[in-house]
Amino acid sequence: MPQGDKRAYTAKQIRKARDIEQSYEERGVSEKESERRAWATVNKQDGGGLKARKRARIATATGASARTGSNANATATRTSTGVPARASATARAPRSS
Repeated sequence: MPQGDKRAYTAKQIRKARDIEQSYEERGVSEKESERRAWATVNKQDGGGLKARKRARIATATGASARTGSNANATATRTSTGVPARASATARAPRSS
């Protein structure tokens, strides 16, 4: 996707950017600067275009991807009681001074 392409944004994000841009223009900011600030604001608030993330969320909900990362490891280290397993069962030897 070329730089500046807005296809990844939802209709709500586009409306939000348009309203922010109009607000800046009413305050006397140039049209080009108003557009830049509006999209920067939308990106800051929403984290960028959401369309691709919505598709990823649907795929995850249907079980299309497996658990990865530290969360998968955390569940593997739990005991049958649901309490995290201790790293070492033996007591430490006191330090010599």
